[in-house]
Amino acid sequence: MNCEVCQLKELELEHFEIREVLRCILHTIVFHRALGLVRPKDVDLELFDVTYVQCGEAELEKKIDEKIEQFVCWVEKHPNKKSQICLSFYEVKNKQASWFSNKIERLYWEQWYINLNVAQHKVHSSKCHHPKVVDPGEGALEDRNARSAALEASLREVLFQIIKFVNEKKDHVPPIPNLEGAVSFPYEITIPSSSDSAFGMDMIKRMLQTGHPTMLS
Repeated sequence: MNCEVCQLKELELEHFEIREVLRCILHTIVFHRALGLVRPKDVDLELFDVTYVQCGEAELEKKIDEKIEQFVCWVEKHPNKKSQICLSFYEVKNKQASWFSNKIERLYWEQWYINLNVAQHKVHSSKCHHPKVVDPGEGALEDRNARSAALEASLREVLFQIIKFVNEKKDHVPPIPNLEGAVSFPYEITIPSSSDSAFGMDMIKRMLQTGHPTMLS
């Protein structure tokens, strides 16, 4: 199966911006690949002059928020490291049962890589869930405003990149399965683990880009 891969533009951001940026990107991708019954809900970002659309499904929002919180905690434990989140869509195929187990194939047909560079030194936080921004001082206010404007422009570029990709890449999308809910296809959101090294992440990335199925027992 052909697996299309989209590498989104890297975004440079601060810790307190992670949640809004990731919600915006992940929900935008999922909305454009939902193909089920959706109740579109416009969401205005608090930090940027950007509006995106959610599918209006509580379970989907919960799953995305849980992954974002896991990623935020990972970032705090791994400061000053570039990071990557992968959103994958796949089909599930049953393989012929063996004497030992019934194997299931995950056939990945599309993968989105969200690339982030988080500036850790501007954040003070004792817990994962409540980061606080350190006052940069009046002298740095202009620089912060300029940086925020640059991030907003880059985020808009990423959203346009997503829309361009879904409009141009259609032939690889498999037939819609009979699944309930807004998101018609199975999907997963992968974040770095505590044991991931740069080499390990690179190897996983290469393996996923091949589109080869992962065998699950």
